[in-house]
Amino acid sequence: MAVSATTAGLFTSESGTGEPLVLVDCREPDEQQIVTIQGAVLLPMSQLPGGASALDSMKDQPLVVYCHHGGRSLRVAKWLRDHGFTAAQSMDGGIDQWAAEIDSRLPRY
Repeated sequence: MAVSATTAGLFTSESGTGEPLVLVDCREPDEQQIVTIQGAVLLPMSQLPGGASALDSMKDQPLVVYCHHGGRSLRVAKWLRDHGFTAAQSMDGGIDQWAAEIDSRLPRY
């Protein structure tokens, strides 16, 4: 299941509306250094499955996973759902779409 960047933006704690959700950045650390969404949890796809334990306390929370354009996040969200994170979703368009629709101050690469 996927959610648009606009929908995710409406429900982040920084927007002040709706149910809080957890943004999970599945890009690599060097990509995160270029641009990140404030408050996101870094869980690189390359660190699965071991790194997922960092999210164990969030199993019942809505998680929105993002990457650069949305391909990796689809795979990571599916993996998370298959491993008990039933509310994990992928952000369509990734951080690139977020920068275009939600926060134009963020650099695009």
